[in-house]
Amino acid sequence: MIYLSLLLHYYIDTELRGKIMSHFDVELDTSGLNCPLPVLKARKALSEMTAGQRLHLIVTDAGANQDIPAFSKMTGNPLIESNEQDGKLHFILEKGTA
Repeated sequence: MIYLSLLLHYYIDTELRGKIMSHFDVELDTSGLNCPLPVLKARKALSEMTAGQRLHLIVTDAGANQDIPAFSKMTGNPLIESNEQDGKLHFILEKGTA
């Protein structure tokens, strides 16, 4: 049993590192778009979602590392997860109640 647990831990650490692990309802790929377009498209997508749904936002603009957390705070849509994978930034935003 311990061996299986260690094997699973190793698999998660090596195979899944850097990948989105959270559930999401809508995916929006803004690869190739520069600021402010990823934020504007995220705002539009979130406006069409219901409270509690999650948006997976994919961005290639490096400025998104500052823009998306600031957007999240400003709009009340919590940033659940963020990481970089294959040169792309991945964000999970949850539609807030406001």
